[in-house]
Order: sequence, then C-alpha cells, then structure tokens
Amino acid sequence: MTGTRDFEGMNALVTGGASGIGAAVATMLLERGARVAVLDRETAGAPEGALAVKADVTDDAAVRAAVDGAAAELGSLHTLVSNAGIGSIGSVEDNDDDEWARVLDINVVGMVRTARHALPHLRRAAAERPGAVSITQTCSIAATAGLPQRALYSASKGAVLSLTLAMAADHVREGIRVNCVNPGTADTPWIGRLLGQAGDPAAERAALNARQPLGRLVSADEVAAAILYLASPAAASVTGTALAVDGGMQGLRLRPADS
Repeated sequence: MTGTRDFEGMNALVTGGASGIGAAVATMLLERGARVAVLDRETAGAPEGALAVKADVTDDAAVRAAVDGAAAELGSLHTLVSNAGIGSIGSVEDNDDDEWARVLDINVVGMVRTARHALPHLRRAAAERPGAVSITQTCSIAATAGLPQRALYSASKGAVLSLTLAMAADHVREGIRVNCVNPGTADTPWIGRLLGQAGDPAAERAALNARQPLGRLVSADEVAAAILYLASPAAASVTGTALAVDGGMQGLRLRPADS
C-alpha cells in the first residue's frame, strides 16, 4: 500500500498510540494521509506529526477532555482506533480481585469510555462522509483460543470481542462501522518485558514462536496494516468483523514437522 493516500481528508484518534501496535497504526495513518491524534498515558513515543494527547483511559473525565480536545484540534473525527490495553499472566488462582478489576478497567471499560466520548463526533462525521467512519478495536487471539496462563487477559479480550459485535449492531444505522483485530502473539514492548521476566528468555521466545504456525511472532506493522484496512474506506461494507492476524494460530491444525 506504499504511496496510497486513502485516508486523505480524514482525522483519526489512536489510543495507546505512543508504542507498539498503536504507534505503528498512527505512523501508517499519517503516511496514508490522515491527521492523527495519539492518546496515551506517556506520549514520548508518539510518531512525529501526530497530535499527542496525554490521558489515562481509566479516568473518564480525562478521556472526555482528551477526545473532545483532539476532535476540536483536528476539526472532526472519522476514525477511532481503540488500542490501549495491558497484559496479565496466570490462572484464575494467580490474580486477586484488585488485579481483575484493574485489567478489566483498562482493557474493556477503557474502550467503553473512549467510544462513549468519540461517538458524538463520529456521528457528525458519518453524516458528512458516509462509509468513512469507523471504530476499530485491538482484541486478541486469546478471545477465541484457550491459552495457558492467560485467564484474566483472555477474559478481558473475550469481553472486547463481544463488545465489538454489540457496538456494531448499535451503530450500523448511524453509519459507524465497528470491527476488531485479533493479533496472535505480537513482537511488542510488552512481550519484550514478559520475556525479560522469564527464567530462560530465549527458550520462552522459541516457545512463543512455535505456538504460531508461521513459526514466528506477528509484527506490530502486520497488525497495524489489518487495522488500517478495517478503518479504511475500502472496508465500507465491513462491520461486526474480527480479523485474525495470528500466523494461522486460530484456524490451522498442523501435524508435527517431523511426522
């Protein structure tokens, strides 16, 4: 898609846009002609050319001010990419109630807060530019596949998948499309921190690579490209869809390589 300017004249807001997948999304949106605002707790990594807005998705008043401020600065809002989220490790026995509340507040209710305050701006844009308005949410393969030691994280992403479908039904007649992307294990700063905590980081990375049929981690740019497709005018008939970018992890059942 190099050289494509299919987001020309469109304005986008990306949460969690200062690192990892979010930063890749913001960079690609800028390259493809959009004006972009990045909402993040720490904005130092926001791509050059993006409007950086500092806010925590757990703070409703801060999210409202950030979304309204970004929409005012950009002039309108056509695209929301709701990407902010955190990981969690362990079975149901390993995280207490406070940690469950914290992760769900960020990964699920954070998306709700952002969408709640973006929707008035998106409705106005949809009336002016039909087919160009969308919300795309970062979900996970953990929403559809049982992964060991990911109980809390998986529950949060299962909620994001269901939330995406419900929002798509609620807003389709307003001209607002809602979709999500389900990455497999992506090579992001969070995974880097996870590997750093492992007793044998090299062995843990090898295990994560082997879990995906392609034999490697998904890149942030690959996930970002899928998000941009769903957000683009080319996907004007796509809503209520979960697009897997997982190296075949969900759908493929390969025999062992030596069989």
